[in-house]
Amino acid sequence: MAHSRFIRDTGLTVRMTTVIFLLGAAFVALVVVLMFVLPPSYAPFIAVAAIGFAVYQWWNSDKAAMRAMRAREVTPEEAPELHGMIDRLCAMADMPKPRVGIADLDIPNAFATGRSPERAVVCVTTGILGKLTAEELEGVLAHELSHVAHRDVLVMTVASSAGIIAGMMGRGAAWGGFGVFGRRNNNGGAPAVLIAVAFSLVIYAISFFLLRLLSRYRELSADRAGAYLTMRPQALASALQKITGEMAAIPQRDLRSTQAMNAFFIAPAISGASLKTLTSTHPSLEQRLEQLAKIQAELARPA
Repeated sequence: MAHSRFIRDTGLTVRMTTVIFLLGAAFVALVVVLMFVLPPSYAPFIAVAAIGFAVYQWWNSDKAAMRAMRAREVTPEEAPELHGMIDRLCAMADMPKPRVGIADLDIPNAFATGRSPERAVVCVTTGILGKLTAEELEGVLAHELSHVAHRDVLVMTVASSAGIIAGMMGRGAAWGGFGVFGRRNNNGGAPAVLIAVAFSLVIYAISFFLLRLLSRYRELSADRAGAYLTMRPQALASALQKITGEMAAIPQRDLRSTQAMNAFFIAPAISGASLKTLTSTHPSLEQRLEQLAKIQAELARPA
């Protein structure tokens, strides 16, 4: 975890380490399976291509997220109040200031991305700027900055690539094993290829659920860290209620266009659905508000 004045979260560190270890072990196992299934010259090609994709995804994660959200980086002259707020929070947290972005979207939301604190960007939508008070926006920004300081943005980026890579390797196994490269004269290798494809699907499922388990915990962790930094948990609670309530007024078409970024948003871009499922990227609003209420009660007690 990066050095900062955000509260340390051992649980988050353990979970991030476990997710990366399990995904790494699963992909090593998949490469080994492919080496037995495919012609010897083809299996390493798939592995190198998959690793290359992961590196590309990691290196360009900030640019890809900004493009997906149609966001642009803004200077202090273009957004003085937003920059001033982030300047103050970064000074309070003793951390490097990330780049600042704005997405021209009515959906009220915010996210942080980037491969390191030095390359991070914190982005807000125009929709959130028009809905929140200064204290509420500060709570949201503190939440996002804690993601950067804890480096869970990097882990989420790598983990979110896992399912895509598993799918690529599974399709590569089917393509190569059934004859595009090293064409076979009979179907004796078909069962082995099907095993490799099934194995890649299992890894996709594992990465899918691990990503969501980590995502739900990291949102609670960022809520805690942001609340303790600003000492105003009630402001973040109010912001979360406003953001979630406003989602109902956003057209479903607009919500669907940004759902690929749900795991990175402060609140998911969904409307009229329960979040209490294994597939949700965020804890329920009730759970988040309950945690913030406990922090508020703790801070209100005499020292």
